[in-house]
Amino acid sequence: MSAPKKLYIKTYGCQMNVYDSERMAEALGGKGYVETKTPDDADMILLNTCHIREKAAEKVYSELGRFKHLKAEKPDLKIGVAGCVAQAEGEEIIKRQPMVDLVVGPQSYHRLPAMEDAVRSGAKALDTDFPEDDKFDTLKTRAKGKRGPTAFLTVQEGCDKFCAFCVVPYTRGAEVSRPADRVIREAQELVEAGVKEITLLGQNVNAYHGHARGLAGLIWELDKIDGLERIRFTTSHPNDMDDALIEAHGTCDKLMPYLHLPVQSGSDRILKAMNRKHSGESYIRLIERIRAARPDLLLSGDFIVGFPGETEEDFEDTMSLIREVHYGQAYSFKYSTRPGTPAAEKPQLPEDVMNDRLQRLQALLREQQQQTQAAMVGREVKVLFEKAGRETGQMIGKSEYLHAVYAEAPADVLGQVRAVRIVEDSPNSLKGVLL
Repeated sequence: MSAPKKLYIKTYGCQMNVYDSERMAEALGGKGYVETKTPDDADMILLNTCHIREKAAEKVYSELGRFKHLKAEKPDLKIGVAGCVAQAEGEEIIKRQPMVDLVVGPQSYHRLPAMEDAVRSGAKALDTDFPEDDKFDTLKTRAKGKRGPTAFLTVQEGCDKFCAFCVVPYTRGAEVSRPADRVIREAQELVEAGVKEITLLGQNVNAYHGHARGLAGLIWELDKIDGLERIRFTTSHPNDMDDALIEAHGTCDKLMPYLHLPVQSGSDRILKAMNRKHSGESYIRLIERIRAARPDLLLSGDFIVGFPGETEEDFEDTMSLIREVHYGQAYSFKYSTRPGTPAAEKPQLPEDVMNDRLQRLQALLREQQQQTQAAMVGREVKVLFEKAGRETGQMIGKSEYLHAVYAEAPADVLGQVRAVRIVEDSPNSLKGVLL
């Protein structure tokens, strides 16, 4: 029996890419590949790329350059680029880096086995189509075997919002939702493999329409699965937070009290320029409704500073919104151009102005996050323990609010949800005592 081939996947970007990498590994598992944690002994290297961050393509080319010596040492090594940079760059990747053997977009990775056959025969393989065949249907059976207690599950892809700064509609395509019965089947397979918490993923997950009652309907179907203890979802758009989903936050015990709901700016003028189709005021009123349904909700958000045309007054509108809403967690970035998006054609703000605004905004967000962490001290939370800590006898998990919590506990708590009293806070984690 021949030895298995080794596959090394490096994943960039969002949780959806993490999920996609798992499915790529499963697809190639049928071709005799097993995963390895190092590229040095790999027979195939895949870079699963993200196009959201600044200079994403250049970073991929730089990473590919690091593999030149491996390709020289192992001529049979195959190198592939997948994901959103692959979708955006296409043939250009192979032109600039001829050592790349295959390029596959995020909607075509179910075709990897056939592409692997092609590259093993000496051909180059390129597939950046938006195929009519459903990749999830092709990959419908998850690999059997024990899994960790948490898992991502993609239920929706693509986006129809066309925010002026975003490449997602161009790299992931139009909004597509997976049928609810297939999502439920995959969730059941994950639970049978040991998963206790599932995070539903989508570029615009609350626009999910694979169930007659939308994302809320899907959540209530998943709520029926024995052994599934926690449900989360990300990332959402304010305009798609319907009444049923708001109500679910208050009535579904398995739906965790954590919500990532990006606003991007507090300035109505900038929101209009971003093509967000909501106002700062409508966002604030929406948060009030959600918190009325679930008062202990921890809110997370996204912010872009320095969008073309942003004035100091616009920036202060954003700071005012942050002060009013109060975020337990947030992600913030300087605006950076994405070729092909409307905002890329507009005059850019000076770098020093963007740096100054980002520092001030992050200082405020950091203060709010620290206040949220400190307020947890003395409270009892439910922690799903996921792994052992660095110190002997220490276990680490996530609370219902997605805080990292560590506590002294026996190893058999792994995979269990246990009550913990928080006794100490730090910037990035909480210390607790097992009850």
